[in-house]
Amino acid sequence: MSLTVFLLQLIIIIVASRLTGIAVKRIGQPVVMGEIIAGIALGPSLFGHFFPDVSEMIFPASSLGNLQMLSQVGLILFMFVIGMELDLNIIRNKVRSALVISYASILIPFGMGMGLAWLLADDFLPAGVPLYAFALFTGIAMSITAFPVLARVIRERGISNTRMGIIAITAAALNDVMGWCLLAFVIAMVRADGLHTPLYTLGGTILYIAAMLFIVRPFFRRIAERKVNLTIIRQSTMAIIFIVLLLSSLCCEALGIHALFGAFMTGIVMPLQWNFRKLIIDKIEDVALVLLLPLFFVLTGLRTEIGLVNTTELWTICLMITMVAIAGKLGGSYLAARYTGESKYDSLGIGILMNTRGLMELIILNIGYDLGILSPHVFTMMVIMALATTLMTNPLLNLADRLYKKRS
Repeated sequence: MSLTVFLLQLIIIIVASRLTGIAVKRIGQPVVMGEIIAGIALGPSLFGHFFPDVSEMIFPASSLGNLQMLSQVGLILFMFVIGMELDLNIIRNKVRSALVISYASILIPFGMGMGLAWLLADDFLPAGVPLYAFALFTGIAMSITAFPVLARVIRERGISNTRMGIIAITAAALNDVMGWCLLAFVIAMVRADGLHTPLYTLGGTILYIAAMLFIVRPFFRRIAERKVNLTIIRQSTMAIIFIVLLLSSLCCEALGIHALFGAFMTGIVMPLQWNFRKLIIDKIEDVALVLLLPLFFVLTGLRTEIGLVNTTELWTICLMITMVAIAGKLGGSYLAARYTGESKYDSLGIGILMNTRGLMELIILNIGYDLGILSPHVFTMMVIMALATTLMTNPLLNLADRLYKKRS
């Protein structure tokens, strides 16, 4: 791939992502949804469908490998930031309700997803893929919550300090931690071979987590204590942080549990001093979110061909997948919130927020696609489900507000 083509790709991707992000923000949707839609629009579902020759010239198949590697770097930085944005103090303050809701919002949709996989297996199980692997990944896809999109929705709606907002963000944070641990376990099972045996992965993961908690975390705490009053972080300190981040990602990839878990874990063990974390986030976030992350959306878009869902039967299955996702996540979270004593309004709001999937869902779907577990048809239908469940968040919250305000 020539440098000219690569630079042209970056320009088109960034411009399309920014413009679409601005457009969807005006209709009450998070900017990230515009970036996701832009990525799909640049793929065969829209641009490639109407202008196939131009699409092949701009995004030739030979260029996708380089784009994928660069997008993985963006995802590593993004997951590092997400780990740092988790406020563990909030988790401690609302841990009881959030734990029940978070467990329910994983276990109920996970079980429903595995049942759905059993129904889909006859027609959509890829050759050579064990049914358990397909079922486990489908369960994961049903149970994930997009913490970054949910956090953005809560901030934009001004409910960060309400009971509903605090419990939802806490449950989503716990969901992220448990979800990624569960995903790491599932990937380890799927990748199990002569090198990545389950016993090797389990033992290695325990040692890895212990090292992150009892060696890396104290190490960074000492750095933060020396720099807590500073307004800048030196390049030498950032170099150390990047080295640890990459080593952590490398360890997880070598263990067979995916590099992104290592990036997420590195963010979690960073010192809790928010000014220290914010200095790091400010240095990384713009490059990761504006330049590198849109590459991931475009790669997802190039894999998503909505034209594959071209019959009434396939659209019915797509609708079924979406309804199972909503029933498991929104319904499971609502029931759990009611069980913990929350009001009907707060429980409904928590359920709607927990049903937000967005970017985190796309990351998991792409992992499943890369491992050959999800066929192109299922991948496309799952992407449609992720878009639908995320786009409905704000409209459903607005509807709940109107309904309960009329009753009060």
